[in-house]
Amino acid sequence: MKPVQSLPVDQINLSDLAFWELPYDQREGGFLTLRNERPIPFFKETGPEPGTTAIELPLGPGWYALTKHRDVAEASRHPEVFLSGPGAVSTMDLPSEMVEYFSGMISTDNPKHARLRRIVSNAFNPRNVRAVEDSIERVAHEVIERALTQGTGDFVKDIAAPFPIQIICDMMGVPPSEYQTALDASNIILCMGDPDIIPAGTDPILATLEAGATLTGLMEELGKYRIENPIDDITSALVNAEIEDEKLTQQELASFFVLLVTAGNETTRTAIAHGLHTFTHYPDQKQILIDDYDTHAKTATDEIVRWASPVTWMRRTLATDYVLSGQELAAGDKVLLFYNSANKDADAFVDPYKFDVRRTPNDHYGFGAPGPHFCLGAHLARREITVVYRELLSRFPGIHTTSEPAQLRSSFVNGIKRLSYSFDA
Repeated sequence: MKPVQSLPVDQINLSDLAFWELPYDQREGGFLTLRNERPIPFFKETGPEPGTTAIELPLGPGWYALTKHRDVAEASRHPEVFLSGPGAVSTMDLPSEMVEYFSGMISTDNPKHARLRRIVSNAFNPRNVRAVEDSIERVAHEVIERALTQGTGDFVKDIAAPFPIQIICDMMGVPPSEYQTALDASNIILCMGDPDIIPAGTDPILATLEAGATLTGLMEELGKYRIENPIDDITSALVNAEIEDEKLTQQELASFFVLLVTAGNETTRTAIAHGLHTFTHYPDQKQILIDDYDTHAKTATDEIVRWASPVTWMRRTLATDYVLSGQELAAGDKVLLFYNSANKDADAFVDPYKFDVRRTPNDHYGFGAPGPHFCLGAHLARREITVVYRELLSRFPGIHTTSEPAQLRSSFVNGIKRLSYSFDA
């Protein structure tokens, strides 16, 4: 993919959803222009049109975009300055209850963040992790078999979406009858009002709150049951774990589940979908994997994640005044860490617009940049991507897309809504 620089720097507006409706190559061109000419631009804050939502949220003055790899890294390594607590997943300042409801651990700072991460990490002990990893190959096989016999011709619906959501639900002990419920709720929360997912005339904020309530209800009920009836699943480990007399509250458990079902599902799903689209356009790279998958699986998985950059950005808020690459930032300023742009920065990657399954080194930020908020599930996501493509390419080397992707209209997730495909060459 070659970036198309169709917009002069003064016409690039990352706050405008119209920018995110542009084709991928033009979006990449916009970020290339910013990195070269205005690497830390400022954009006015935007939100829903007045009168379109039952809950009116106040708008702030705006936010700065960090587009360079080095600046994203520096902000991530200084969490005492670049705070997550005011909200990591919205440009607007949401009520604290909503922040905790939808983003939980990723919208906290120390000491609370360290406490939550310590409890959650303990639940992912070697035995539990082994059980989850052992299930990945089974679930990949089940999902692909269903696609063969009951497939719709949409790679997202058949494979990319159901595969990670089933693993997460199995891991947490959610019954199969609720898989689709969890997936539908996740779609609503992350779609930023995309009319294909939230119909016109529906209040997007209320729809998001209702989806969050659905997931919360699922986990609160399961969590209460697992306190008295524990089994070998992550939920049992979380609700019954005590570390230095610390336990997750019911609200914290529910918030963690919302985070897993949204961020944990969506990153893997998006990477898998972009992977097939990319392999179709780069058949030589696909052939390298087919010829020797085990040798190149690790570097290929990381290259898929770099290329897809599933989560486009995370927000931070300045605790104090700070100068970043010559840009003066003031306490209270908001910055968005654009991982997608950092992942295509020529100062950090040789030939960044070349998809190379043998790329090394590959210091991508597809799971966030180094620091306390680096993705807790990165290992699991890598394993899922590696396993599903091992199965697909070994059994169906001719698998390919038959259309261009239907892009999710979102600045936050680089999602694919639909992607037609065929198992045959």
